[in-house]
Amino acid sequence: MAPAAAAVSTGAPGELQRAARKPLPAKVKTGIGILCVYVVLGVLGPMLLPFDPDKTDILSRLQAPSAAHWLGTDQLGRDFLIRLLIAIRVDLPVAFLAAFFPMVIGTAVGAVAGYFGRLPDMIVSRAADLVQAFPVYVFLLVLVFALGSGATSFIVAATAIAWVGYARLTRGEVLRLRSLEFIAAARVTGLPEMNILVTHVMPNALPQTLIYFMSDIVLMVLVLSSLSFLGVGIQPPTAEWGRMIAEGQPFLHSHWRLAVMPGLMLMVFGIALSLIADGLDDWYRS
Repeated sequence: MAPAAAAVSTGAPGELQRAARKPLPAKVKTGIGILCVYVVLGVLGPMLLPFDPDKTDILSRLQAPSAAHWLGTDQLGRDFLIRLLIAIRVDLPVAFLAAFFPMVIGTAVGAVAGYFGRLPDMIVSRAADLVQAFPVYVFLLVLVFALGSGATSFIVAATAIAWVGYARLTRGEVLRLRSLEFIAAARVTGLPEMNILVTHVMPNALPQTLIYFMSDIVLMVLVLSSLSFLGVGIQPPTAEWGRMIAEGQPFLHSHWRLAVMPGLMLMVFGIALSLIADGLDDWYRS
């Protein structure tokens, strides 16, 4: 489900050690800085604002920004700023978990399939083909409908689909690495095959997976927001950026901030992770 990641270095141990000694690119530092701002806003922001994000007050609906409500109120009279910040606590953890579990599962099965081949490779390849036989978003919608709306359902549905990308990526990288000389040298020493896979192959296969993971988080937060926009993701009254965009859409001409501000939060978050992924790719390849 995530966009294809760029290729990284050849994976020899010395190259990874040299990469680790180089300073992080400015792109990575900028992206991490933006993410830190999001985390601070999500953790501390709602604690400093004296409002209940879910409490409605029809008499105060659609108020303009003021000293009391810095970004005004929404169509139900709720403080808009606190809901925008509370949504950070929803979108970021859910998107992270929806990418993390597929990464763990897909990387593990892809590594086993690529290194040992034969039966494991055949099983993983057929299972991946089966999942990819269905249109991704249609399959995801069906799973979410079957499991019910909510964060847990989304994470389970995403895991059932997104592991394929990690499995294919890791399998290809492991296939390339297992034929290199330093792996052959490890076999000569008599190390068990599983030890070679874990201690020699995987550390050199993971960089590309991590770059893919950063891109996948961006996709997951966009998919989550899209589902919430359609009404099958995070359900009200929980604040979520996609749901807030949908609720603010009818007021786009008169109160544009209700739809535009959540969209800006999504866009900046996506830019931050894209900078990290692109910077890490440059870091490993340089």
